Amino acid sequence: MRLPGRLAAAIAVLADVESRKRPVSEALKAWGLNNRFAGAGDRAAIGNLVYDALRRRASHAFAMGDDSPRALVLAVAVRDWKEDPASLNETFKEDDHAPAPLSDEEVERLSSDPATAPDYVRADVPEWLAPSLARGLGENWVAEGQGMSGRPSLDLRVNTLKSTRERVVKSLARFDPAEASISPNGLTMPAGPRDARTPNVTTDEGYQKGWFEVQDQGSQIVAALANARPGEQALDLCAGAGGKTLALAAAMDNRGQIFAYDSDRSRLAPIYERLKRNGARNVQVRAPEAGALDDLRGKMDRVVIDAPCSGTGTWRRRPDTKWKLTSDLLAQRVADQAAVLAEGQTYVKLGGTLIYITCSILPEENDDQIAAFKSAYPAFEDVPAAQLWDAAFGTLLPEGLVSTGGGLTLTPHRTATDGFYFHALRRTG
Repeated sequence: MRLPGRLAAAIAVLADVESRKRPVSEALKAWGLNNRFAGAGDRAAIGNLVYDALRRRASHAFAMGDDSPRALVLAVAVRDWKEDPASLNETFKEDDHAPAPLSDEEVERLSSDPATAPDYVRADVPEWLAPSLARGLGENWVAEGQGMSGRPSLDLRVNTLKSTRERVVKSLARFDPAEASISPNGLTMPAGPRDARTPNVTTDEGYQKGWFEVQDQGSQIVAALANARPGEQALDLCAGAGGKTLALAAAMDNRGQIFAYDSDRSRLAPIYERLKRNGARNVQVRAPEAGALDDLRGKMDRVVIDAPCSGTGTWRRRPDTKWKLTSDLLAQRVADQAAVLAEGQTYVKLGGTLIYITCSILPEENDDQIAAFKSAYPAFEDVPAAQLWDAAFGTLLPEGLVSTGGGLTLTPHRTATDGFYFHALRRTG
């Protein structure tokens, strides 16, 4: 397929997302099944166009004076992919699979710089979230939002139970991986421009042997900050598919015990195969049933809560969710977090540590949540962020990561990672 046909396909996919109210991934998969002539390169390019359109939906719509699928995709082609509007229009006239020719107004809008936009448009975030983001991220919140509208890198965590970073680099040499900037066991492959394809590393022999896992560097960092040590008793209360459980198992060198639990049986299901492939032998999975964790109350050295959240920190990877989030959904997540924190603290022994993690950049889910918890449970006190950073990485804590409430906030703008929040509290009474 040539570019005009790819643009037309991206417009069709976005229209499908709007009309059927379904996730982008499902709409792209359906398009591929209905258009089997399209090769892997075509599908990758169309996916890039669709995701780029959603990542910068607010600013593209402002520039075009229109938020229709056509307007957004044309804006991506010119504003992100650097196509010339007049030349693009000529190719449209020569291609039977192209969208309708550009109107004079579209050419004019695509050829000129838009007027000064409101801050929320420049940040490419929903308008109703602007006050919250400004409160949580500070005076640079517009730049933080812009960081959230870029393409994410592909990050890997080397599984030290089975391999080394040097061995994985050699195995994946054809993809030219680089060492991660912070995580000592991380590798990264930056996203390419335009129609660049993401490397399919899961077909590599090293992945099949359990040498590495696909995991954003931010997730690796917060798992390392949990500071799990060999011989400890740890509970991963919201284990999901087990990404952080696996990182904890490697940090503990398969010594001690990790109890992996999740209230959703379907989310937990993939963990069994991943544990086997990674060679993680100190993990005991507890299925969600009545009394599943009763014997652990007051006995854990470390309780890790990767709390259910809005997912605002993953907007680069799931930009459609940015525009679907509502105040009601956020309120429900805040209630869920308060409940899981209240439960999680019951498992922490005296002197033990409660770890609270979200993939959110909103203060309602982060500093506000911790402030409310400490008010309700005064027996817990903060573990200094600088102390945790030094223990995990042996370096000084970078400036600008500590939130007003004493937690750590990671973002694409600050750390070139997904957005994460981390706060550790020790039980003192």
